[in-house]
Amino acid sequence: MAIAGLAEGLTRGIEGFGERVSGALFEPVIRLGVTGLARAGKTVFITSLVANLLDRGRMGGLAAAGEGRILAAYLQPQPDVTLPRFDYETHLAALAGPEPHWPQSTRAVSELRLSLRVQPAGMLAGLAGPRTVHLDIVDYPGEWLLDLALLDKDYAAWSREALARAETRAEGAAWRKALAGVDPAAAFNEGQAQGLAAAFTAYLRAARAAGHADCTPGRFLLPGDLEGAPVVTFAPLPGVEGAGRGSLAAQMARRFEAYKREVVRPFFRAHFARIDRQIVLVDLLDAIHRGPVAVEETRRAMAEILGTFRPGRNAFLTRLLQGRRVERLLFAATKADHLHHAQHPRLAAIIEAMLREACDRAQFAGADVRSMAIAALRATVEETRRHGGAEVECVRGRVPEGGQAAFHPGDLPDDPAAILSPARSGAETWPDGDFGTMRFAPARLSLRAGEGPPHIRLDRAAQFLFGDRL
Repeated sequence: MAIAGLAEGLTRGIEGFGERVSGALFEPVIRLGVTGLARAGKTVFITSLVANLLDRGRMGGLAAAGEGRILAAYLQPQPDVTLPRFDYETHLAALAGPEPHWPQSTRAVSELRLSLRVQPAGMLAGLAGPRTVHLDIVDYPGEWLLDLALLDKDYAAWSREALARAETRAEGAAWRKALAGVDPAAAFNEGQAQGLAAAFTAYLRAARAAGHADCTPGRFLLPGDLEGAPVVTFAPLPGVEGAGRGSLAAQMARRFEAYKREVVRPFFRAHFARIDRQIVLVDLLDAIHRGPVAVEETRRAMAEILGTFRPGRNAFLTRLLQGRRVERLLFAATKADHLHHAQHPRLAAIIEAMLREACDRAQFAGADVRSMAIAALRATVEETRRHGGAEVECVRGRVPEGGQAAFHPGDLPDDPAAILSPARSGAETWPDGDFGTMRFAPARLSLRAGEGPPHIRLDRAAQFLFGDRL
């Protein structure tokens, strides 16, 4: 087994070295990872980004597009034949059809390669002809990304944290009831283990549906072909220290370690460790709407996500010898179109302040980290209405029930501390009122030739993420 593992590692290393040499010396490859927690808009982001790179009329903030140096863009077969292709055409049809609707959310890893024919800028413009730059977009569930934090925890530590979270969530009541009377030191019983795992999974699904950020292990929610396998048939238990071999706790701990070894680490090696640019999408408006507890959960989840990256500069020799590092990382507060543009700087300031400590560590390691408020697909228009004798800045759009609705969610504070301080102190409600949200449906699109779907700052996000390589 050890020899086989060593051989596999050497093979992966040789293959990876070959890929890095090819990318560094010939046609550059940018691997952009796209992730975020549930309902943050990953699928919409990728679909709109690709559509706007194919038809670049709205991409003036991407320097190469604004200067007319992107001569052509086309979709190619993805390089990794073991991964599903991101279903761009189906998702675009959902957004741009006569009755537009939001596409299905991310449920597994997928990939798409977009190749750009780019004319160099500066002094090289007159000396060199166009070159091809490949943009490999890798889409994966944020729930799986949070699992990377499990690599640094043992079963006892994870159990304590998971049980503490369940104690504070109403969705954990049924799970806590299932634990009543369970003796971790008792002899292992497969039927009991399956029942506990099923109850724990039901709790995680309810917690995610309620908007809670940290719902690990992620494969319990999106098991794929692992459904029913022992590696996803475990659950946290109280008082597991000191349980003997053959006990329920010992077998649960064994499966927890197998989950890290057989599921989490292969995901890291195969996909995550090869990414050099990353965007993390955050539905911060929904968290603010749900209250201080949700904001603090989101902050902790985002900090754990940032802690799993390998930040640093991808210098030439670093790429060749050590593999890729995440050299540019963007945290994007999505659904900025749900706010009047006057409030966008406040939204960006809140997410920047929320992640300040983690971002400082990444920047110290050499990565470039930024926060931004975006809308990958603009679903609303702005308008001003009079209410109670005063003018109110609103957004108006289609609602799922049919028809149009205008909405004013409330005003975000100028000082991010007005949001973050109550969240960190454990407040249950905001001291100065609530902040509302509304679910809008995609607007019906009427695009002119050469234009992609309307957006807010998608071009600036693209410029930060990969504009320097074009």
